[in-house]
Parts: sequence; C-alpha cells; structure tokens
Amino acid sequence: MGLPVIYGLLYFLAGAPRRAREAAVVPRTALAVVESLEAVAGEATSDVAVRFDLTVAPDDVPAYRVAFTQNINLADLPDYRQGVVVVVQYPPDRPWRVRIVKRPTPEWEERAADARLDSVPGPVLVSESSEGCGVGFVTLLGLLLAAAGVVLPFRADLFDEGASDKPSVSSSPFPSSSASSSTTVVSSASATVSLGPNQSFLDKGELRRAVGLLAKGTDSRAALTVVEKDRLLSIVYAPTGAQAATFAPESPPYDRFPALVEEARSDLGTGSPQTWQLTVERLTGSLTIRVGVTGAEGTASLEANGQGKVVRRTPAH
Repeated sequence: MGLPVIYGLLYFLAGAPRRAREAAVVPRTALAVVESLEAVAGEATSDVAVRFDLTVAPDDVPAYRVAFTQNINLADLPDYRQGVVVVVQYPPDRPWRVRIVKRPTPEWEERAADARLDSVPGPVLVSESSEGCGVGFVTLLGLLLAAAGVVLPFRADLFDEGASDKPSVSSSPFPSSSASSSTTVVSSASATVSLGPNQSFLDKGELRRAVGLLAKGTDSRAALTVVEKDRLLSIVYAPTGAQAATFAPESPPYDRFPALVEEARSDLGTGSPQTWQLTVERLTGSLTIRVGVTGAEGTASLEANGQGKVVRRTPAH
C-alpha cells in the first residue's frame, strides 16, 4: 500500500525543478492556420479530443508545421474548420507545445480575422524531447518497486500455476493476417472506423459499408462533421439540443468521394509524396465537401456541393 505513495512522492520531487523552469518561461503568442483536424476521442462530456495539424507563423521566426491534441467543446468545433486562422501560444524553447487560445485578446482576435496565412510543408513537429535523466531514473525505480510489491507476495502461487500449465501451440501452417480487418470505436460524441493494412476507403463500396455499420449502432444521430483519410473515417456527432448546423451521416454522396480525391491528387499540382483529407460539413447552410492535399509542391484544395459536383478548385501554392 505504501509503495505507490513513495513512488508518487519521488516522481513529484524529481520533476519539481523542471516544472519551476517551465512555469517561469513567458509563452509566445502567434497566428496559425488550421491545415487539418480530426476527432480522436470523445465521451459523454461536452468536450472532444481533437488532433490538429497547424501551420504556425510567428512574427520573428520562420513558420513551421506542428501536430498536437487539444480538447475542444463540441459547440465550438465549427470555429476550427480547415483553413481558419487561430491564435496560439507556445513556450519559446519548446515550439511543439502549441495550444490554441480559445479567448484571445481583442488585438489578437482582430489580427486573426484579417490575416491570410500560407501553408508550410513538413516536417511536422509532433513530440517533445525526452525527460531529464533524474525523472527517467525515478520512473524506472518506481516501476521496479511496484512490480516487486505485486509479485513477491504471490510468487509461489504464480510459479506453481505456470509450471502446471502447458503452452498452447497453433496447428495451422499459415500465419494469421489482419489485411481485411477493421476497428470500430463508437462513443456518445464520435465514431471512428480504421481499416487494416492493404485496405483503403477509396476501394469500391468500402466507405459506404463503414458508414452503414456506424449507422446501425448510433440511432441515426445527426453529424457535425465527417472526416475521411485513406484508412480512417471519423464522424463527430452533435450533442443533444445543439443549435449547430447538422446533417444525416448517410446523406453525403460517398460514391463520389474516390473520384473527388483522385481529381484533387492528380490535377492540382501538389506533386508527391502526398497526404490528403476529405471533410464534410454544413457550416454555411448547405452540405460542403472539401478535399485538401499536401505534397512536395505545396497545398491544394477542392470543394464540392452536396451532390458531389466540384464548385471550386485551388491549385498548389
């Protein structure tokens, strides 16, 4: 019972100097443009974890790309759609620790409203540097103490049981494969389908099948956004009583999505290698489909209406 308390105390003391240094650093404020966003988790609360990909444009240093996860209220989610300029803060010595400022000062709010920022190609900063040696050592020591505290009192029972059990051996001469597998995660706020290797939502009928699978377990809830990548489909649902513009998850023309993605990848001059994302939303009153592609030659986008007809093309720049 005392081991977790001792471990927690040691961990807290070892990390105290680092936390003091970080607290003393004044964060830097800058403008950033949303390249892409994806809901990665959501529970029964009003907040959903969103994975952002931003181009951050500080006033005194070159712009850079960064990816991070931040909790966003569902009611505020339409304010952070692709291409929107936002205000962010980050420590000057750790530019990857970017956080979106949800209520910026009037001066920065006015700058964000008037700004037009260009996208910057990768590399994308995604993680911090490792912790100091002192914290790492204490973490390892704590894990060893906790493991010893659990195993030692029951070592006789564990070893006796292990000696009596025979390991099972598979009789199949062929290795198992997950090439046709998919993973579905559904919560009250979102639903996600991720495909296995050698699969893609651009394959014929794959996207419609995944949407139909999600619709069976969600009681036809209204959607705020639908986001599709090569092997990942995410739907963010509207909370009960929300006033935001929504649509039925089954209503978009999914059969047109592969052709729209192919046109954006091949005709807008982004070069290769490429990353792409398709987003469906209804923020302007009518259903809108946007395909964003980033390649060696820059970022391009394509916009289509609710029937899948292309209405705007923005070549790479």
